[in-house]
Amino acid sequence: MADDYLVRIGKLIRDARQHRGWTQSQLADALGTSQSAVNRIERGNQNISLEMIARIGEALDSEIVSLGYAGPMHLRVVGGRRLSGAIDVKTSKNACVALLCASLLNKGRTVLRRVARIEEVYRLLEVLNSIGVRTRWINEGVDLEIVPPVRLDMDAMDADAARRTRSIIMFLGPLLHRMDQFRLPYAGGCDLGTRTIEPHMIALRRFGLDITATEGIYHAKVEAGVSPGRPIVLTERGDTVTENALLAAARHDGATVIRNASSNYMVQDLCFFLEALGVRVDGIGTTTLTVHGIPNIDVDVDYSPSEDPVEAMSLVAAAVVTESELTIRRVPIEFMEIELAVLEEMCLDHDRSAEYTADNGRTRLVDLTVRPSKLEAPIDKIHPMPFPGLNIDNVPFFAAIAASAQGQTLIHDWVYDNRAIYLTDLNRLGGRLQLLDPHRVLVEGPTRWRAAEMMCPPALRPAVVVLLAMMAAEGTSVLRNVYVINRGYEELAERLNSVGAQIEIFRDI
Repeated sequence: MADDYLVRIGKLIRDARQHRGWTQSQLADALGTSQSAVNRIERGNQNISLEMIARIGEALDSEIVSLGYAGPMHLRVVGGRRLSGAIDVKTSKNACVALLCASLLNKGRTVLRRVARIEEVYRLLEVLNSIGVRTRWINEGVDLEIVPPVRLDMDAMDADAARRTRSIIMFLGPLLHRMDQFRLPYAGGCDLGTRTIEPHMIALRRFGLDITATEGIYHAKVEAGVSPGRPIVLTERGDTVTENALLAAARHDGATVIRNASSNYMVQDLCFFLEALGVRVDGIGTTTLTVHGIPNIDVDVDYSPSEDPVEAMSLVAAAVVTESELTIRRVPIEFMEIELAVLEEMCLDHDRSAEYTADNGRTRLVDLTVRPSKLEAPIDKIHPMPFPGLNIDNVPFFAAIAASAQGQTLIHDWVYDNRAIYLTDLNRLGGRLQLLDPHRVLVEGPTRWRAAEMMCPPALRPAVVVLLAMMAAEGTSVLRNVYVINRGYEELAERLNSVGAQIEIFRDI
């Protein structure tokens, strides 16, 4: 065993021991060895067998090593630290994945600027590469170039990657124009309960798409010549449903009217991208969109997606729960106004800069400075609504914010079947959250956060909420297996560290 591995194993053992609060002598007693032997092991100066590593892991209740695969990523958080300075909001995760799917409409070269380097994007790139699309990171890994093949090889699709993302559902709209039949694996992603794809099917049938599902696969057939004879009325004002209808309409020869459309941030970014492709879209920002499709799209296009309002809300929540003064730069204010109005009602002390324009030339941005505040629980419940209401993905952050406020706050997360349940994980960190039913949580504040070790919730936003609470808790916490956070955030731990957090990334060897 190489010396560097001995040092790495020793450091893992030392960290696990310290997290448990043991001295070297206490660990030595548990192992039936001497304190000096434990000291040599932790310094990397002692040869150590796998049997001994296993015994140490059992004594410390920590998996020290994982054999045969790269272990999951974990975070060790030293809490109780104030944040300071300024931090930039990254580009939108949900816009980036929609634009990757939209690149299938184009026969030419697509360049997307400042693409979020997150696991969700990586999974879609794996799928695109497997069916013949050439992608490469350019400009020192900041931007992404996408070049499609003449013919997609759908039989070679990476099914494992496809099943790990719900975004694969947005392949349906572009692909129905490229082939008369194809298959897609069932969509995956966060564990948020049962979500039907029927609203997608209702919209896409109007373009001749028929879907049957067998053994984990969607089997798609496209009837040529089918055209929406009247406006498409979406049965759900969902973001991905609207995006799929837009993607289908973009290469439909003629005008397609989509009613009850989402006007949320990622939908607007997709509309701006379609316009860059030459597709005219009327009604952007409203619930009625008229798409003037182009049957053949073959252009070289360069587009910059806008910033992510959900990440902006995450950073606001980080400042609130850690009682910090923090400036969040490049906040897409149009998609944060309701959230800020609620926070103002809760007595948040903050101010904002004059508005300026995002790199896409359309989205309005501000710099937002948040200061320590004595928050009061809101009079009304916190609940999401389609844009311009409070963003569905921002609701979980109000659980941590409400836990920092004086009084009781009712949070009603009516959209997802079981996401509210994961918010009660905050109780492990000292929170006082009462689950009233699968959709409603009563939060009692203020909270004296305390450190804990726990597994990461399997849903993206609740997982980040737990991380933020750990940052507020005095002492050292461990959040295990944070893949779900990496699905939606680029280098979140490193960026929070840049403004004063103390978060260490580690893996089991």
